Amino acid sequence: MKVEMTEIKKRPIGVFDSGVGGLTVAREIMRQLPDENIVYFGDTARLPYGSKSKDNIIRFSRQIIRFLLTRNVKAIVIACNTASAQALDVVKEEFDLPIIGTITAGARAAVQETRSRKIGVIGTEGTIRSQTYTEVIRELEPEAEVMGKACPLFVPLVEEGFAKHHIADEVIDIYLREMKESDIDTMILGCTHYPLLRSRIMAYLGDKVSIVNPAYETAMDLKRILEEKGLNNDRDSLTKYEFYVSDAAEKFKQFANSILPYNVETIQQINIEDY
Repeated sequence: MKVEMTEIKKRPIGVFDSGVGGLTVAREIMRQLPDENIVYFGDTARLPYGSKSKDNIIRFSRQIIRFLLTRNVKAIVIACNTASAQALDVVKEEFDLPIIGTITAGARAAVQETRSRKIGVIGTEGTIRSQTYTEVIRELEPEAEVMGKACPLFVPLVEEGFAKHHIADEVIDIYLREMKESDIDTMILGCTHYPLLRSRIMAYLGDKVSIVNPAYETAMDLKRILEEKGLNNDRDSLTKYEFYVSDAAEKFKQFANSILPYNVETIQQINIEDY
């Protein structure tokens, strides 16, 4: 049995997102859990998820989890706020391994951070429409006031490499002006792409607003769950990372190498509809 558990510990963590945004979560897992192997899948053929129906997001999530299971993963992180909001509860019931999303960790951190109990959440249309962040925040802090704002153009800005361009500042102003003028003191970056705009959002909102990055909080949640279940990899040998996409492998590779603390040499493209 000991040998069996040792082998299970060595298995990778499955991480998936609609595209490159989930790499911010993978990056935090690499930093906070350096001994863990990772298999990442970016559904680049079907992004963005934010405008898709709940039924489609559940279907996509099931297909991706079935693929990740062929890579022998020991746990799965849904590194996508939209899929966490729309599909997490369903797939947790259907698959027999630890599956976590990004929303609970981000909501908990925001509740701990806020002083005024006035919290802003920005995300895709799907995440904001679902009200999942609001529900989780109010479970933790019933008196909280939550102000949500969908920022759909943030994802293509990041995906197309405009995160550091002046056009990003203009879009931030359009979306966040009302929030800047409000009395929130904490904001959740409720989409895994948004940490790549974090410095510009922080500069725009000023010191009065604390920014919560669910990518970091999710990595810490994963660490805790693996330790509780005795699944954490405690070996010292070379860590392995695998990357898969459903389309545009070269573009994904360029983006991954611009943000990860690791040089990605190979991206494999698969037909996710086969799963």
